[in-house]
Amino acid sequence: MIQLTLNKTEESEYKILCLGSHCDDIEIGCGGTILKLIENYQDVVIYWVVFSSNEQRAKEATTSASLFLKEIPVKKIIIKDFRDGFLPFQGIEVKECFEQLKQEFSPDIIFTHHRDDRHQDHRLISEFTWNTFRNHLILEYEIPKYDGDLGIPNFFVHLNETLCRRKIQYILDAFPTQNNKQWFTEETFRSILRIRGIESNSPSKYAEAFYCRKIFF
Repeated sequence: MIQLTLNKTEESEYKILCLGSHCDDIEIGCGGTILKLIENYQDVVIYWVVFSSNEQRAKEATTSASLFLKEIPVKKIIIKDFRDGFLPFQGIEVKECFEQLKQEFSPDIIFTHHRDDRHQDHRLISEFTWNTFRNHLILEYEIPKYDGDLGIPNFFVHLNETLCRRKIQYILDAFPTQNNKQWFTEETFRSILRIRGIESNSPSKYAEAFYCRKIFF
């Protein structure tokens, strides 16, 4: 296992862009990693962008982002109201959002959806991420779902038990409208963390996993 050390000191400003199609995607896909980065770096700046929501879900997304980002003073939470499941058919408007983001923010690292995700909204956000930010470190996260599209990731972030508990509890507390779904449980979220922990030989037993297409030193 090769360990990557990012070219940042604890005092460096660290700019992070989080992109999610739906209101709980970022939290499920990379919430633990975000908490770890905030814990490890003193000067973190985060743009947190969700593309699909309605009035109720937007309130949940704002609550959730506020929980995950409560320890950092500089952040921007953007909740768009594109229609769930129809992002590919609103591609022009979504692309315009990406172009605006590119003008506003130049991140050190970007978290987005996996390009081979079976959900059409997820794939579009991944595609636009790569089309828009062409010289950035991009990590593609995974979302467990009915489609069974989990693959073989190649980038792992080890998480301790405390961060895992915080991630899972924040998700369950922030999204009550999703609690009636059979997969939206503590067991689901902990299971995927445990499996990726096994695959990466995590000392703490848990990890989040990503797909990294391009990286250089």
